[in-house]
Amino acid sequence: MMSPGTLYTISAPSGAGKTSLVNALVAQCPDIVASISYTTRSPRPGEQNGVNYHFVDPEQFIAMVNNGDFLEHARVFDNYYGTSKAWVQETLDRGQDVILEIDWQGALQIRRLLPKSRGVFILPPSRAALRERLTRRGQDDQAVIAKRIAQAQEEMSHYVEADYLIVNTDFDVALQELQSVIVSQRLRLEAQQQRYGATFRELLS
Repeated sequence: MMSPGTLYTISAPSGAGKTSLVNALVAQCPDIVASISYTTRSPRPGEQNGVNYHFVDPEQFIAMVNNGDFLEHARVFDNYYGTSKAWVQETLDRGQDVILEIDWQGALQIRRLLPKSRGVFILPPSRAALRERLTRRGQDDQAVIAKRIAQAQEEMSHYVEADYLIVNTDFDVALQELQSVIVSQRLRLEAQQQRYGATFRELLS
């Protein structure tokens, strides 16, 4: 019997390395896929519609909210973000694990709706490192960076709501830790019993 996939929420302040870690994990880990969120913000240089995000205008986003299309949605930095309910459920039903890159508000919504989901929070090693990473990526001006830094402390205080905590001091180590979270969930007794039910019956008959 195929075991349903596990839904993971990955939360972090901007600049903590969340997206880079998720991209590396998906590239290396079989049967796991990252959800592509809907957003009303403008694409950044190099971003593609349907690849990085589904970019929609505010009117379309509100219509989707009213239609009940989102598993969760939130307003972050004056823009809206949402996760497709139908896509997530269909993917989990196929036995694939799903990762949602969302803020702490969205992660809290997910936990209430799907108690079996697992939350991971990623922290930077210091405030100085966070500022340096935001500046180095060159995507935002200094005013936006200052706003993100100001809000980071409030965001980071919600790490206590997660199941797993990763401090991204070294990227390779943080990636190994994130991979370990996925492996540990796949080895849970309930999941293994569903995955290898026929094998267990044969062994014990």
